[in-house]
Amino acid sequence: MTQVTHENDFHHSGVLPKGTNQHINQSTSTYSLYICTVADVIQLLSDHIANQIAAGEVIQRPASAVKELLENAIDAGATEIQLVIKDAGKELIQVIDNGKGMSTTDARMSFERHATSKIKSIDDLFKIRTMGFRGEALASIAAVAQVELRSKQEDSEIGTRICIEGTEVKMQEPCATTRGTNIMVKNLFFNVPARRHFLKSNTTELRHIIDEFTRVALAHSRIAFRLWHNNTEQFHLESGNLKTRIVSLLGGSYEKNLVPVEEQTDYINITGFIGKPEAATRTRGMQFFFVNNRFIRNAYLHHALVTAYEGLIEKESFPFYVLFLETDPARVDVNVHPTKQEVKFDDDKMMYAYLNAAVKHALARYNIAPSLDFTLNPEITQLSSVNIPQTPDHVTQTQRNYLYNAFTQKNQAHFIDRKDGLQHWKELYAIAQKPAMQQEQTPTSFSSQPATLHQQNDAIPSGNQNILLVQGSMLVTTVKSGLMVIHIRRAQERIWYERLLEEWNNGQTSSQQLLFPVSYELPPHDALLLNEVLPDLARIGFDIAPFGQNTFVVQGVPAALPGGEEKNVLDEVIDQLRHETNDAISQRSDKLLMQLARRLSRNKHAIQQPEGQQALIDELFACTQPEYTPDGKKVFSMLRKETLDEMLG
Repeated sequence: MTQVTHENDFHHSGVLPKGTNQHINQSTSTYSLYICTVADVIQLLSDHIANQIAAGEVIQRPASAVKELLENAIDAGATEIQLVIKDAGKELIQVIDNGKGMSTTDARMSFERHATSKIKSIDDLFKIRTMGFRGEALASIAAVAQVELRSKQEDSEIGTRICIEGTEVKMQEPCATTRGTNIMVKNLFFNVPARRHFLKSNTTELRHIIDEFTRVALAHSRIAFRLWHNNTEQFHLESGNLKTRIVSLLGGSYEKNLVPVEEQTDYINITGFIGKPEAATRTRGMQFFFVNNRFIRNAYLHHALVTAYEGLIEKESFPFYVLFLETDPARVDVNVHPTKQEVKFDDDKMMYAYLNAAVKHALARYNIAPSLDFTLNPEITQLSSVNIPQTPDHVTQTQRNYLYNAFTQKNQAHFIDRKDGLQHWKELYAIAQKPAMQQEQTPTSFSSQPATLHQQNDAIPSGNQNILLVQGSMLVTTVKSGLMVIHIRRAQERIWYERLLEEWNNGQTSSQQLLFPVSYELPPHDALLLNEVLPDLARIGFDIAPFGQNTFVVQGVPAALPGGEEKNVLDEVIDQLRHETNDAISQRSDKLLMQLARRLSRNKHAIQQPEGQQALIDELFACTQPEYTPDGKKVFSMLRKETLDEMLG
């Protein structure tokens, strides 16, 4: 501890060193300053660690590196781009382009953080038209991988080769290479084992890579792309128009279901294709928005498009679309998220209105959406009621009607005399009562409970009890303590699940061969998922075989599956696999059984007759867990007599 006893010493000491505690005693004219030195705890991170942390924002998985490298190749003006993948990108990601290439200095500078050729001032940030602009991509990749870059400009005789490993430059030398850039990313996350450990299976990682490749290839149909995985060519896309690119990437099934959209306004230009209602699917994944050629996700714009399909597709379905929105870059903020897939518009409501109107216009223009026709149908003009002139007797009879007087007299439209129109209400009431009276004489009425019911458990219905079908979706039956309300579809789901589970465990699932096998074409990323789950599908009764690239033939289905439902089941399976986590892989078979049970439980015809209703109840309470569906929803609920008494006062 140091003591400063002179006032001048205190004044001349200047700024105290960082990390000291100060205590000042004042006595007369003398200040005492005590300085206690402690250890510093805040330090600057090294560039190596800082780069690895920053890389986590940009490079989350191999697909992230693929996206950044493809966008760099596009910004370089390439007309041909090749992507080579090994081990789902964990071993190698290689992008070869024929762009303008880089000089020796630029090649080295490209690996520095925030080194970019696209921003000179803050104003440039609001005029972005290129794919990349932050200068973080190569620096982030080099921080977590072994990178080798070869690049040459057109007017240069030799190119440059640079090898970097974890931000450390291992080599820089001249080399012979073709015009453009060839970059190889090897052993991604080799120096961050924890992050490599959290990568998912090769199938899942490859699917993410194909997703990124698909988005980039859709946005740039004038560029030729090729993709290899483990020395097998997956895509060979020639330069062409957008429609050709959609068919080449997503499958030939979309060729006949594409509706062009083209709207030019002062605020925004909207172009691209939407799908016909029959192309809608029950799963997400075939929806693509591009703002100034940049893929984005925006739930608000998606809602605008789905609203335009209202009445044309089911509520659970998702329409297909590939739409490009071109607007002034100053009206869009792309610097919202490191992946640049989220943007902000200066006027969201305006974008919503324009998009909704453009889609509605396209659907109406191609006679897909219903429209009002104000011309009189020729069949109507030929009716006798239109052709035969009205006689004076008809006019007099019409004018005597109370409705005519109510609507022709001033201020009488809301004061219609109902006495004349309801004079026969007693007859109508008698007619309405007849079905109820007849119902009391049938076994499905709420007559007195059988004596045997009192001998049963008050929570379990017994045989020959009273059953009432309510609006085709619920059964109401009597029990000792009151009423039981059973959700029909959920009861069927529980019954089917336990049947299927027993067959699965016994290995005796029955399959029905189709007389005419059904072809099932999928986008490439979905085909990977279906291939992975084919053994599990075979065990629940599906007979599916690959038939060429991205196409499958369904030759057999579970015996109880209604005809034509196989596609819906497979769509649901694929949607489940898209969002599957590593922990869920062990539960995959159980989820497959749940989905199939849900699909089989949509048979409403079986419960139209009292015998079917009774059988449903008997089977439900023979289950091990009748109260809940496999996914935990309540199957039935009790209304006790005390509760009914309270409801009725």
